[in-house]
Amino acid sequence: MPFPDNTPGIDALIQLPAGELAEMPVDLLAGLQADLTHAAHQLKAATARFNAALELRYAARAADARRACGKDTGTVRFDDGDFTVVADLPKRVSWDQDHLAAMVERIRAVGDDPAQYVDVVIKVPERKYTAWPAAIRNGFEPARTVGHGKPSFQLEASKPS
Repeated sequence: MPFPDNTPGIDALIQLPAGELAEMPVDLLAGLQADLTHAAHQLKAATARFNAALELRYAARAADARRACGKDTGTVRFDDGDFTVVADLPKRVSWDQDHLAAMVERIRAVGDDPAQYVDVVIKVPERKYTAWPAAIRNGFEPARTVGHGKPSFQLEASKPS
């Protein structure tokens, strides 16, 4: 059965009280749910395309700005016309679990407490790793892989000078 011409669109749906929505016929609710699901998929695809465009436009400048700051990951800011681009490239560190387990056993074997160096789940927080003495870091280094997360870009209107 076709839906009435006065079926609320998404913009109108946002304004309707939940009680009014709850009173609508089930076939209309099902149609609205399908519309919302379709719109969510479209928004997700459009957002992915937009983020890809921002990455194409700003990734090289962001990498240059990070290099100028002496860092591989993190947040940098630079201007594009009347806007400030906030480019973030999160650091993602992973650890080889077998190597970590072996290191924990070596620490235990010398009578030290591995919990001072690693979490019980055999993950190594980056803050702890960077605070370790070089002798300890060197043993763990083969288990460590440093990568990065998905870049993001936020456009903000620049403040007038």
